Amino acid sequence: MVITEKDQMKHVTIRPGEYYVSDQNCVISTLLGSCISTCLYDPHRGVVGMNHFLLSSRRYSKSMPVCITEAGRYGVQAMELVINGMLKIGSNRHDLKAKVFGGGSFFRSPDESQNFYCVGEVNSRFILEFLKNDGIPLVAHDLGGDRGRTISFSSDDYSVTVKKAKTIDIPTLLKKEKQFWRESIEVHEQITVEPDLWI
Repeated sequence: MVITEKDQMKHVTIRPGEYYVSDQNCVISTLLGSCISTCLYDPHRGVVGMNHFLLSSRRYSKSMPVCITEAGRYGVQAMELVINGMLKIGSNRHDLKAKVFGGGSFFRSPDESQNFYCVGEVNSRFILEFLKNDGIPLVAHDLGGDRGRTISFSSDDYSVTVKKAKTIDIPTLLKKEKQFWRESIEVHEQITVEPDLWI
């Protein structure tokens, strides 16, 4: 058995709702279905970050930009957490680059119609909108489809390895994502949104 340099690096696995940032050599991994993971890196300072999020809303209108919806506000928060985490350890926002993955279309919300996106589609639409609006270059992406993905993001060369999930693994992945989605909706529906005050 040959031990490579990547085998000796620190390995971190993140779950839905989590993120991880580092300025040390590491490999960050996660399993994705309808969720999105954004792999961010600052090549000038060697800082990396990755998140794993699922927009929490029951309906996603095709006629409205996702970033300005309530679901989009949650996605913006998920992105700002990982970006701010990277800034705290020395990254520069203007030097960030992104690779994004996930957004499988096998998980559909209960009241979906032709006027509304499925969960994976809206997650994919959101991250592309966010990166464009924020001016973060999209270097690579693998979005959509009907299979889950296991991704591993290496800090040494900013490469991402993608392995498509076997068909037999999809029911287990789907069950976990539906539970996370329902719990997230419950949390967000209990929150009273305070109006923004401009003084």
